[in-house]
Amino acid sequence: MKRSPKEETDSARLITRRMLVLGGLKLGAMGALVWRMQDMQLRQSDQFRLLAEENRINMRLIPPTRGLIHDRNGVLIAGNEQNYRIVIVREDAGDVDMVFDRLRKLVDLSDEDIARARRDVMRNRPFVPVTVAERLSWEEVARVAANAPALPGITPEVGLSRHYPLFEDMSHVVGYVGPVSERDLEALEVPDPVLQIPRFQIGKIGVERAHEDNLRGSAGSRRIEVNAVGRVMRELDRVEGTPGQNVQLTLDARLQNFVQARLHGESAAVVVMDAASGDLLAISSSPGFDPNLFVRGISVPDYRALLEDPYRPLADKTVQGMYPPGSTFKMVTALAALDAGETNANERVFCPGHMDISGHRFHCWRRGGHGRMNLVSALSESCDVYFYEMALRVGIDRINAMSERLGLGIRYDLPMSAVASGLNPTREWKQARRGQAWLVGDTVNASIGQGFVLTTPLQLAVMTARLATNRAILPRLVRAVGGEELANAEAMSLDLRPEWLALIRRGMAECTNHARGTAYSSRIVTAEHRHAGKTGTSQVFSITRAEREAGIRRQEDLPWNRRNHALFVAFAPEDAPRIAVSVVVEHGGGGSSAAAPIGRDVVLAALNDGMPPLSAYPAPQRNRIETQMRELSARLRPLDRDGVDQA
Repeated sequence: MKRSPKEETDSARLITRRMLVLGGLKLGAMGALVWRMQDMQLRQSDQFRLLAEENRINMRLIPPTRGLIHDRNGVLIAGNEQNYRIVIVREDAGDVDMVFDRLRKLVDLSDEDIARARRDVMRNRPFVPVTVAERLSWEEVARVAANAPALPGITPEVGLSRHYPLFEDMSHVVGYVGPVSERDLEALEVPDPVLQIPRFQIGKIGVERAHEDNLRGSAGSRRIEVNAVGRVMRELDRVEGTPGQNVQLTLDARLQNFVQARLHGESAAVVVMDAASGDLLAISSSPGFDPNLFVRGISVPDYRALLEDPYRPLADKTVQGMYPPGSTFKMVTALAALDAGETNANERVFCPGHMDISGHRFHCWRRGGHGRMNLVSALSESCDVYFYEMALRVGIDRINAMSERLGLGIRYDLPMSAVASGLNPTREWKQARRGQAWLVGDTVNASIGQGFVLTTPLQLAVMTARLATNRAILPRLVRAVGGEELANAEAMSLDLRPEWLALIRRGMAECTNHARGTAYSSRIVTAEHRHAGKTGTSQVFSITRAEREAGIRRQEDLPWNRRNHALFVAFAPEDAPRIAVSVVVEHGGGGSSAAAPIGRDVVLAALNDGMPPLSAYPAPQRNRIETQMRELSARLRPLDRDGVDQA
């Protein structure tokens, strides 16, 4: 049917209208698309470029080089050695178990190694590199590198690992490093990002822990390009971190090595201090342990052996061990009596071998007695009854005050682990801890360093240095950090009257140099080396009546862990003191027989900066000493400035 002109006009108008609407919509859509493309290309181009790059570029932290630790002469105590390791990145690896299975065919990895690596991988964010194995040989690393296409996410790396070239010599002082633990992270308010790197190592004990912030340094970073399977294609740029600061100690590594060798076979401690400055020249606890075992991950059998050793190699006896000081405490009681005006140089006290006090008999170590004793002879021959009498006159309060004045009962601020404060017992302490009143017998026991009194070898060395100088000497272990020497405040005077100290020093001098002195057998015959000292013996267990009836009457008859501790303190040279020394031999028996000979050898080694000269020993002893020194020399460690064993 033919349409009318009006219908054709209406139809054309409708079509035109629809075309205009559709055209407008198309133009609008095209305009929006053009605008969006322009916005993306111009205004948001940097953002989208970054998003694109993140698909192929990773940022990795570079662990900083840990600072070195040296002795006072520049000998290396703690350094870093090259370490080949393999790391894995979970997001690049894909199937982690498959990668581990392939890796085990190339590198010897135990089930424990794989379990630890898998645990670390799952605990950390996907992009964080996790160490799978370290301390690998070059051949193992080369095999992994050659098979890289089949090991997505695996990267061989060369890093640094802590190494202690002096092994057990400095183990208790320097400590060791180990992997960061959850406990370590929880202790920090704002953890350093580098601590998040799996198996990153930080100081655990000793100087390594105390100076962690100085030694660690700050991390660097690098940008690397990886392909679709996670293989590193190239390094785009690198920003090196800041190495940790070096730390220099006051210790003399050679003297420390001599002391450690001299203590071989003993459970003992020795402290050598510069009497003028307080610098610790040697602070040795025996036996030691190899800190490198902890850096590498100590095995269960090795750790159990250390824990079960009756000589307790993991304990630092120099600052953690607390012992009754025995007769080395008698200088404190003597000074307390002089300070109180209760005695003088001329007064004599009769020693019949015992003293009866409050219905109890207190014995002197010499059962037959010493006869009439003045202060000097009482120190020289270690007469107990003389000091019982002084204790009754002055009381515990004055003894306690003098003990603290001489540096006992104080926890010193040293960068070592678990430094103990010892114990200066008071009336209040006993009432609070024991719920008992202080008794006169407690004062009598304290006067000879028994009863409740406890000291550390470090404190005994401080006491000896103060007696030698009349100054409040404080111990110092760190000499410099980052090349800048630390300030050492001048020690204040103790304000002890010179004539009192002259009596004390004379008594100590006669102890080692008078024929009736308890340390006379350990005397030094060369005038320039002669030392003044005091022996001590602290009772661990008394021999019971049943044991006496069974024939056990001597310390040597008791099991080792029930014998008395042996102690010795000394300063030298006698006329111009340069060093102070303390020695404690656990269960060594008597101070004169076990501790004093060690003290003499250490004094001579310190004053001679090497092996003791044979001429310093009494002629009748020289054959025996020569043999002993020959055996000791075989245990010494020849060192260069890098701390490398040159033997």
